[in-house]
Amino acid sequence: MARLTALAGGVAATLVLLALPVAAHEHPSGITDLVTPAVVRVEATAHVEITLLDHIGDLMHVERSYDVPIGVGTGTVVNPEGAIVTLTRVVKNEQDVAVYAANRIFAEHHDVKIPADFKRHKLKDDLFDRHLQQCYPPKSAKATCIVDVTTDITVFPNVSPADPKGLKAELVKAGPRPDSPAVLMTSSRIIGSVGLPTAPLADKVPDQQGSPTNIAGFLGRPGPNVKETVEIAHLGKGGNAGEAGRPFADPDKKVDEPVKMGGLADRGLRGAPVIGDKDGHIIGLLIGGGKDARMIGVREINAALTKAGVTPRRGPIDTAFEAALTRYHTKYYTEAAPGFQRVLELYPGNVVAANLLKDSLAKRGGPEDQGTKKAAAPVSRSTPLWPFIVAAGVLFMAAGAGAFVLWRRRAPEDPPPDLPPLVGQQQPPLDEGANQTVVVRRSQPFAIVPQQKQVLTAQDPSVKYCTACGMRLGHAHRFCGYCGHPSET
Repeated sequence: MARLTALAGGVAATLVLLALPVAAHEHPSGITDLVTPAVVRVEATAHVEITLLDHIGDLMHVERSYDVPIGVGTGTVVNPEGAIVTLTRVVKNEQDVAVYAANRIFAEHHDVKIPADFKRHKLKDDLFDRHLQQCYPPKSAKATCIVDVTTDITVFPNVSPADPKGLKAELVKAGPRPDSPAVLMTSSRIIGSVGLPTAPLADKVPDQQGSPTNIAGFLGRPGPNVKETVEIAHLGKGGNAGEAGRPFADPDKKVDEPVKMGGLADRGLRGAPVIGDKDGHIIGLLIGGGKDARMIGVREINAALTKAGVTPRRGPIDTAFEAALTRYHTKYYTEAAPGFQRVLELYPGNVVAANLLKDSLAKRGGPEDQGTKKAAAPVSRSTPLWPFIVAAGVLFMAAGAGAFVLWRRRAPEDPPPDLPPLVGQQQPPLDEGANQTVVVRRSQPFAIVPQQKQVLTAQDPSVKYCTACGMRLGHAHRFCGYCGHPSET
């Protein structure tokens, strides 16, 4: 019993070990491909409609419109309906664009020197200066300017061919600070029939100092000459660090990562997703700039989404893409190719899926393709033969032992040496002229008692008996018909 238990335990352990590689491949590890299809370029512009009421001379209404850049950066789609997270500073200007428009229209109409900036200026001429101050916000009963400001947000997805017009988006919820997360929602047509590809959010930020991360974004509008930029950075001390952000620090001190990432933030990676190296999920957003780039964590992202009433979730595109991606990164290129084709059917123009499909088709059936190796060797390593051989040996030994015991039980015993001969056996020859004596057989063998000579009485001298067994003899019998003993005459 103990041997059978040990054998069963060994077989179970083997099956568990063989199943571990399959479980380890359910999700891709240490890559950015899960996120980059959902990374977008975000450009925000304030459109200002301003009317100047000029009553210095003849009453005139002077109308102008200006597009004032607010910010550019990177965003990430978090649900198929088109919800996007980025930074507040990317889509909301801290400075008052109405002041900028007042400076522009007053300088153009009255031909005075006023810088085209966001500062309030004074003029030497008292009349002009009074009218200029009345043009600045806030609006009052004596205002000389009527201003209407609308924010124009455009999102450019990572598709091929590139979308020159982009997708229009609306600001759903802005954060209290420039580096707080902001939530957008696309308001125009969406490529494909099942929405947009999304990126998964992590559960928490890694606590370990020096944890590797990847930061992905765009330095310009996506196109043939502008691909996504991916840079490696490492987390410094500080845990989640809240709204202040967590710094970056190279554990080998070879690169000044705050400066490197700050320069990329200023060039367009502000708000870019920070991707954990463990499972490829988003752990934060890139903030700051200049010489001080940091990261706000996923906790702040989830809080902003909750305030905006947006639930992050994955869609059909992501399910198909992740399944194909798993096969690709485990080198099953033959199986990965149909998966990427399905992704392109759901979302035409997916740049990442198209590139991986091209590579899968090029490697399909080649020496690196694990699917081809598996087909060439039909005997799977996941089902070893030795447990079956051992089990067959045990069964064979058990069957042999049972047959031996059964044979021993059925073996006949030797008959007692002194039993009378059986019917049909050759009897001793009789004397000539003697009558054959009828021998009565018993149905069961009887115990043979020690042979004793019987003492004959003299009642009838003509009757004879065998002196060996006591059987009555005939007149002509020379031998006993029962035991064969010669009669004494």
